[in-house]
Amino acid sequence: MIISDRANFDLAKRLRAEGASLGEVFSFISGLYFRGKLAYAQAFADVPPDVAGVLVITAGGGLVPAETPVTIDMLKQISAVDVDAANPHYRRPLERDAKELAKRAGTGCEIVLLGSIATAKYVEPLLGIFGERLLFPAEFVGRGDMSRGGLMLRCVRSGEQLTYVPVMNAVRHGPRPPKLARLPKHQS
Repeated sequence: MIISDRANFDLAKRLRAEGASLGEVFSFISGLYFRGKLAYAQAFADVPPDVAGVLVITAGGGLVPAETPVTIDMLKQISAVDVDAANPHYRRPLERDAKELAKRAGTGCEIVLLGSIATAKYVEPLLGIFGERLLFPAEFVGRGDMSRGGLMLRCVRSGEQLTYVPVMNAVRHGPRPPKLARLPKHQS
């Protein structure tokens, strides 16, 4: 929808003209889940001065700062690459950028993965580079994408971070936790 020549909403018009930020575009495409990740990362990122705080894993493009302008052509390139840990067109750029991030961030910096920890597509390449410094929110275990997105947006509203645990040797699959309670209408 966003890349259609007929799309007449502001984001699509900007994407066709000068481009729009990767974070904004992915938030539109992925809805609640990515909006939650982006808002959470922007609220709680605590990084060294020379390191981008919010990086997005892209298919074929590696780690890209969320504020990076993208165009329709760039989105088409991204969507043409299969996100699979065994796909070198996806994995090599991700590992390249993760190694650079590890170097810039230093050994004392922990890396929090807000993407899916249940599959190898993110965990396998990143764990090989960050090891025990690769963390994820323990509250993600058993939750689907939408539930994680809603949980992160609630954390942003409350100002409270989730509990980070190392991905290495962690339980990444578990029973589904209870549904999040509905927010009052004025807060949604």
